[in-house]
Amino acid sequence: MKNLKYYLGVFILMALIFNSCQEDDYALGAIIAPSNLTITTTYIDEGVASAAPGLGSGLVNFSATADNALSFHFIIQEQTKLQESGIVSHNFTELGVNTYLVTAIAFGTGGSSTSQTIEVEVLALYEPPADLSEMLHGNSEKTWRIKAESKPHFGLGPPDGFIPGEWYSAEPFEKATVGMYDDRYIFNADGTFTHITDNTNDDPTNDPSGTVFGRVNLIDELGGSGGEEDGADILNLPYNDYTAQWTLTAPNDMETLTLSGTGFLGYYIGGNHEYQIIERSANEMIVKSVDGNGEFGWWFTLTTLEEGASNDFETSYTNLVWEDEFDTNGAPNPANWTYDIGTGTNGWGNNEVQSYTSDAENVIVEDGLLKITAKSDGGGGYTSARIKSQGLQSFTYGRIDVRAKLPTAQGTWPAIWMLGSNFPTVGWPTSGEIDIMEQTGQDKNTVLGTVHWFDNGTASFGETTPLADSGSEFHIYSLDWSADKMYILVDNVPFFEFNNNETLPFNADFFFILNIAMGGTLGGDIDPAFTEDTMEIDYVRVYQ
Repeated sequence: MKNLKYYLGVFILMALIFNSCQEDDYALGAIIAPSNLTITTTYIDEGVASAAPGLGSGLVNFSATADNALSFHFIIQEQTKLQESGIVSHNFTELGVNTYLVTAIAFGTGGSSTSQTIEVEVLALYEPPADLSEMLHGNSEKTWRIKAESKPHFGLGPPDGFIPGEWYSAEPFEKATVGMYDDRYIFNADGTFTHITDNTNDDPTNDPSGTVFGRVNLIDELGGSGGEEDGADILNLPYNDYTAQWTLTAPNDMETLTLSGTGFLGYYIGGNHEYQIIERSANEMIVKSVDGNGEFGWWFTLTTLEEGASNDFETSYTNLVWEDEFDTNGAPNPANWTYDIGTGTNGWGNNEVQSYTSDAENVIVEDGLLKITAKSDGGGGYTSARIKSQGLQSFTYGRIDVRAKLPTAQGTWPAIWMLGSNFPTVGWPTSGEIDIMEQTGQDKNTVLGTVHWFDNGTASFGETTPLADSGSEFHIYSLDWSADKMYILVDNVPFFEFNNNETLPFNADFFFILNIAMGGTLGGDIDPAFTEDTMEIDYVRVYQ
């Protein structure tokens, strides 16, 4: 699922992702915040500087300087770029002249920071990112199909919706007899698109006939005849293979695949034949298109893998060495978990506004689930819980699986993470931190995976992945950790890969922390109507 969804936002929604991941409030020496932070911009076209807004490459170099700064982060179009030198390049791809916000964060001692945001105008003539082109056609050609064996694979929702199959989602193989699952869609690097309407045909060259599936009346645009009317659908309309053209653009910062003529994917709906790429990976994409009537948003999951092929990550850690299944009602097992209590210093280092308790209304095991609940006290304050396995359960290397459902309320900041067991003596970030899952309070359709360590200041590396149903469905958040590599995964699909080595702190025991923070650097503004919300955890398992 890495890069499954490629949103480019004008507004900075995750402005402090990596410097603010819930480090504790232990003394780290004198805290000197950077000052006099300045940002300069240089537009680059054909390798040389040009005047604003540039000549169309979209490439801009940013340079940040500040007194007493040890390192810098840049937040550009919801991407965090980590640069100790304070120099970074970014390629803007939205077509035309657009205005963007760019935030630079200078870090000083003790994790202190200073930030500044500027506006830049950039002219860009869109060129798809290399990984998008690689996904679509592999620099040659790729064959795609509707992923009939999964849910969602075909469905509908509101035209402006962003939840796959929000109103209807077909069950696996539900549409096996309508003329859709045997279609194949071939994208060629030269821009041609070929729709094979019957992949089971033994002689497509001499007999290019097949059948297709579509919306009543709208499918008449194909000019065919026959088929079976079934309510608002036309099933098995005879239709030959055909070739069209494909293009990639990014209107409103949304990767969009457009097919020429009457080219279509899965189910003919007319319209402008534009498919927004909502999520994507190397072998799979979820797309949405609005029909020609403007009634519905239609969703399709496509894959390049034939049925039965695996896209799963294979781990070498298969021996279960520890688990908490949360199967005994009451307080969390004291052999596994203890508590952080109170407000910490400076909101646990992140300006969080909750007070942590061990009260049952904030943390309880019930009906086979650990439930951590953040609550409003009705007077402008908040309580929550943060439990940890410090001094009780700690591990070096292995596979960690945590099955969880996340809170959905604006301002909640859930986290499943780990700290080095030497944290009380060396402090943060020297101890190291592994964030298996975090979610900002303002974007409940995305989760984050990050690691932090000390390298002449705070050093961080992180990735994000889209997950639209994180608050309505359980997902398995995983860490696969060895002396050489660290992978963070959702449902066994990696979106984060990091090279570990002997100079880093990730070669010793770490303990678990599970919590919901409120507000702060990643929680952001809290919904004024907030009353309470819960993170539910089914289990924590460790394999070695």
